[in-house]
Amino acid sequence: MHFLNDVRPPYDLTYDDVFMVPSRSAVGSRQDVDLTSPDASGTTIPLVVANMTAIAGRRMAETVARRGGLVVIPQDIPIDVVTEVIGWVKRRHLVLDTPITLAPGQTVADALALLPKRAHGAGVVVSDGRPVGVVTESDLTGVDRFTQLSQVMSTDLVLLDAAMDPREAFHQLDAAHRKIAPAVDADGRLAGILSRKGALRATLYTPAVDDRGRLRVAAAIGVNGDVAGRAKALLDGGADVLVVDTAHGHQETMITALQAVRALDPQVPVVAGNVVSAQGVRDLIAAGADIVKVGVGPGAMCTTRMMTGVGRPQFSAVLECAEEARRHGKHVWADGGVRHPRDVALALAAGASNVMIGSWFAGTHESPGDLQQSADGRLYKESFGMASARAVRNRTAEESSYDRARKGLFEEGISTSRMYIDPARPGVEDLIDAIVSGVRSACTYAGARDLTEFAGQAVVGVQSAAGYAEGKPLHASW
Repeated sequence: MHFLNDVRPPYDLTYDDVFMVPSRSAVGSRQDVDLTSPDASGTTIPLVVANMTAIAGRRMAETVARRGGLVVIPQDIPIDVVTEVIGWVKRRHLVLDTPITLAPGQTVADALALLPKRAHGAGVVVSDGRPVGVVTESDLTGVDRFTQLSQVMSTDLVLLDAAMDPREAFHQLDAAHRKIAPAVDADGRLAGILSRKGALRATLYTPAVDDRGRLRVAAAIGVNGDVAGRAKALLDGGADVLVVDTAHGHQETMITALQAVRALDPQVPVVAGNVVSAQGVRDLIAAGADIVKVGVGPGAMCTTRMMTGVGRPQFSAVLECAEEARRHGKHVWADGGVRHPRDVALALAAGASNVMIGSWFAGTHESPGDLQQSADGRLYKESFGMASARAVRNRTAEESSYDRARKGLFEEGISTSRMYIDPARPGVEDLIDAIVSGVRSACTYAGARDLTEFAGQAVVGVQSAAGYAEGKPLHASW
């Protein structure tokens, strides 16, 4: 990356402080851009979902991996649950979504509780493993909640062949004027569900898969306790990436934890963080990190900077840390501070090999939280920071009441925040579409065909607050 006119400012910059200058380009189409990460994480789009309890669950993991990204399962979940989630994700289909299944005798109330778990808002009614009906939210509107689904389900089914090419599946759904349909195997048993958008996306995205063709998933561990034991359990359970995570990554406890993990000789990338300086990157790489997480304080749920004054503007942090990692043949992930597709593109221009997203994805149907409704009728999910009182309670549930109370006095981060569902983009795939579209376009503006070229060729300038405001679209006349 180069600064415009080769003038590098003497102060640190956030994503809002910078813009990218278009260059002469021979890249004719956004689809000609390869977004595969160069860092061995296996992502085919440079997006990693942060290890936050309110965001990174099994539904998020399968959906994001199917589109080429990666989800990091949080470290405050019991190890047996994490390994079960890893196995579940790896059993998912590469094209078909995992359906919500219901029995004919279940009620409308049962269906209404489950349908918000998927962005497509449909459930498959199954008898003896075979689909006999489909129910959607519109089928259940105004119906008594104790009504059995057999009385309200649609039985005029279009059944797709589970092995069908996604393009052909799209044409079949389109011809039948159906948005969604169950898919069945050769024996007629339910194998999954596919929407028209899902079929279309399957032709545009490449799933992130392991060497056995299964969806990839990462898992996090902390720096305290039996680090090696937990890491070994995750590796045995099939984790494709290990993330050694703590808020202050440039500390001796992290160095010791990293060395313990590296001693296991893991055959998967090891990520560690968080840091914001070149020295921090050097020390973590020396201790065994393949990838370093960069970011202190930029996250939407994080109060670290306001509480402690510690942190660094994220664009400059990523830029310096990526330059240092590159000298050692390693990579960095930009963790936090992205709120628009432009921010993701700028993080990649600064040299990140992947960009971590947290709260932005909290307000989607795939995040683990229950869908709630505000007084004005808007749908939302709750999110919270991983250093907040709520997260500390979850992490310290097995400790003594005194230790829990003591740690509770010193929490940081927001314990409850409403992340509203965007009616135009209610699912994480909708957000991925927008982000990937923006990043692909940014690469074409820079004349780059892949992320390595993009980080080398992007030209970035510094702007005023008015310059940033000028770039925002107007949704109403002035």
